[in-house]
Amino acid sequence: MPSAQPRRPRLRRPKATLTTLSALAAGGLVALAFAGCGIVAPGPVDTTGDTDFDRPLAIPPLADSSVDADGTRVFALDAQAGTTEFEPGVESETWGFNGSLLGPTLVADRGERVRVEVTNSLEEPTTVHWHGMHLPAEMDGGPHQMVAPDAAWSPEWEIDQPAATLWYHPHPHGETESHVAMGLAGMFLLHDEQERALGLPADYGVDDVPVIVQDSGFSAAGAREDAQRGYAGGLGDELVVNGTRRPHLEVADELVRLRLLNASTARSYAFAWGDGRPIELIATDGGLLEASVPLEHVRLSPGERAEVLVRMAPGERVMLQSRMTPEIAGLEPAVAAMNGGSDSFDVLELRAADELRPAASVPSTLTEIQDFDPAEVVTTRHFELGDSFEINGDAMDMGRVDETVTVDTLERWVVENPNAVPHSFHVHDVQFRVASVDGEAPPPELAGWKDTIFTEPETEYELLMRFDDYADADTPYMYHCHLLWHEDQGMMGQFAVVEPGQRATMTEGTHHEH
Repeated sequence: MPSAQPRRPRLRRPKATLTTLSALAAGGLVALAFAGCGIVAPGPVDTTGDTDFDRPLAIPPLADSSVDADGTRVFALDAQAGTTEFEPGVESETWGFNGSLLGPTLVADRGERVRVEVTNSLEEPTTVHWHGMHLPAEMDGGPHQMVAPDAAWSPEWEIDQPAATLWYHPHPHGETESHVAMGLAGMFLLHDEQERALGLPADYGVDDVPVIVQDSGFSAAGAREDAQRGYAGGLGDELVVNGTRRPHLEVADELVRLRLLNASTARSYAFAWGDGRPIELIATDGGLLEASVPLEHVRLSPGERAEVLVRMAPGERVMLQSRMTPEIAGLEPAVAAMNGGSDSFDVLELRAADELRPAASVPSTLTEIQDFDPAEVVTTRHFELGDSFEINGDAMDMGRVDETVTVDTLERWVVENPNAVPHSFHVHDVQFRVASVDGEAPPPELAGWKDTIFTEPETEYELLMRFDDYADADTPYMYHCHLLWHEDQGMMGQFAVVEPGQRATMTEGTHHEH
């Protein structure tokens, strides 16, 4: 998808910025500066091979639903406080939906109308954002749709997008990191006829398995503790998967589909197999790739998802690991070391039975993705991610709309991280295509539908996205860094989708176009 317009000159900071920061970090001065802000930057972590993975992987239950007389599928979610025993007999305070930790998996088909009856049983306000979902702004669950304690909210919309692994989580302005870290998160799986016809693994929890990866700190006794902080945010020194420490999955099928979700607040992962086999990627945030892609690793920043396949042999064991390196993270070694970019973890052990149910070969073509025509782009917008938690020099203002978009138009968003430090970029409402990375075609793992990307330092990303419908001059969507501490500190902006000739009814910032 080459650009049809000349590229804007890169607004790079001098290379000395990167070199100076690295030198400071090597001399300990960056860590000292973090400490002055209450941040004790963690050192590198490596848990590979340290312990037996002796606990069965917990599988979040499928959410109950009913169908109204008008055909609407109705779910119910209750945000509540509780306790969880990550170690037997040792309780930790946690939050969850319909339970003490995480939430049930919601499942719906394309074309269905759904309603989710959300109740807040916490002692503070929260929201439920449907991450990756195309839906009206007033149903989005962002910071403008707060649910007070003991109150309820019932968003309703039609599923109008391809089969995909989506998720839901809180989005209260200034408190998102803490609410997600407490355990409020769950998956929302979408299916369609085309995906079901492929014959991919589809038995939930058996050969089609949710893998919700989070990091945390634990005391020697096994009580959950606050994570140490790097610039990226809170970084725990241990992983939990679906709320389980040291999990394994008993496998009875030759072919297994893992739905990977990075539900951590700050940590990025480089998922790979411990025995060195390629990791077979079939889908990203917004759905299936056109064909499976064998990779050395799958990098996921907070909020990103990936679907991968693994073919097992009878009786074998294989460990899913995360082996992040400064090169994979795109960070200078000293910066990577303080922000999880040099860490390695065992994640989940797969244990195959002595006899496995056979599986057919994976179709060579999974789907067809229609490219956008760059000649149809009506507006190009630029977003510079600052190292002081700002976008285009502005911190988030709940009363300001930063960008105004005309409905049923194609736009080009150029996102640049000119700094030496990690950031990401997430856009609500739409799935976008990555048209280029520093002027070059994106790698295969970025060739499908995306709603969140990791933005490497000193790198520019050209995104194409169409705003098909759901014009609402009164209610904005969000775009923001999905390192949740950054988002909470103000690294977020708002855009409204309006009819031609309309303006957003909220105060507009200086960057609006339509």
